[in-house]
Amino acid sequence: MLVQEPPENTRRRSVAEAVNAGAPYEPELHPSLLREEHILRVQDFSLFYGQSKAIHRVSMNIPKGRVTALIGPSGCGKSTLLRSINRLNDLIDSVRIEGDMILSGRSIYAPNVDVIDIRKRIGMVFQRSNPFPMSIFENVVYALRIDGERRRSVLAETCERALRSAALWDEVKDRLRQSALGLSGGQQQRLCIARAIAAEPEVLLMDEPCSALDPIATIKIEEFIREIAGRITVVIVTHNMQQATRVSNYTAFMYLGRLVEYGATADLFQNPRLPETEQYVTGRFG
Repeated sequence: MLVQEPPENTRRRSVAEAVNAGAPYEPELHPSLLREEHILRVQDFSLFYGQSKAIHRVSMNIPKGRVTALIGPSGCGKSTLLRSINRLNDLIDSVRIEGDMILSGRSIYAPNVDVIDIRKRIGMVFQRSNPFPMSIFENVVYALRIDGERRRSVLAETCERALRSAALWDEVKDRLRQSALGLSGGQQQRLCIARAIAAEPEVLLMDEPCSALDPIATIKIEEFIREIAGRITVVIVTHNMQQATRVSNYTAFMYLGRLVEYGATADLFQNPRLPETEQYVTGRFG
């Protein structure tokens, strides 16, 4: 039996067709998102590098206390979007933005916003570990030092709590005064995680945090993500589909600088609504 394509005026455009036609693209948003309290709202957000547009009118709400994964092929804009959440792209001269992001009811991009305060409230862990050239202890309590905290008991308690959360305390508790640069790659990445959560941020951003790590170190970081879920909202960029299914509650699929489909992770992987999503999560492109 020959299956006919639906008429052009009733068939949903693909992302590529919308791009080629210069038309806006409306993402597929699953109703499960409506049941959540949201800590971060991305509203019609676009980002330009000079004349080149990297993110196209993305609107999405990040559920509070949940883990949200951003997936998509290289160059789709997911890391750019992630870095926009704590305004790291401000450091690039050619960048300009349109739209807004709202954290706990307040604009991240308002003219009077203290960007340093935003980066305290929104921690960041990068693809490759970047410990400071100082002791393990001073790495962890760095944000508290910057805030003027000098009480030894507070610093010590914060250091231990953060290192325990990052599953690193037992490995380094007897060498806190030694240089962080002497740690292994996996330990350095967990140290950077401990440093990011020491100031108790509302949101933790993670950009491919396990891409340079061995399987054992990856397991420890994934355990950490599951352990803090509920206390801290996590947004993670990953190319690893299995990792997304293991650690995230919600997943957003991005393609060509646009949000394509967004919903509960189990639904998006097991019953995607759009062919582009289905082709990507099953490995047929990307």
